[in-house]
Amino acid sequence: MALTQIDHVSENEEMQECIDNCFEAAQACEWCADECAGEGEEMAKCLRLCRDVADLTTMHARFMARNSNYSTALAEACAGACEECAEECERHDDEHCQVCADVLRDCAETCRNMASA
Repeated sequence: MALTQIDHVSENEEMQECIDNCFEAAQACEWCADECAGEGEEMAKCLRLCRDVADLTTMHARFMARNSNYSTALAEACAGACEECAEECERHDDEHCQVCADVLRDCAETCRNMASA
């Protein structure tokens, strides 16, 4: 894996886990948003939150990879967005929403850990 060559990532297991969780969250959110798009107006909030989280999590992963000074602040925003989106997804019985909520809970936790590091 290419990330093993990035010293500040390979030496920080917590950061590596957060990067992995962020990319997994982005994938789950893109899937959930795509599924929600065909389900009508009652899924509009879920769709919007999923799209926001997909963008935030990929940005946060990129900021961690480049060791940005803004990564800590972004980690907090990312955690909050993941939590809000997970709450919305949990309101729906659809499989994509339930899977997304589970993935987002893990991502929120690792982002909170990065924000407090």
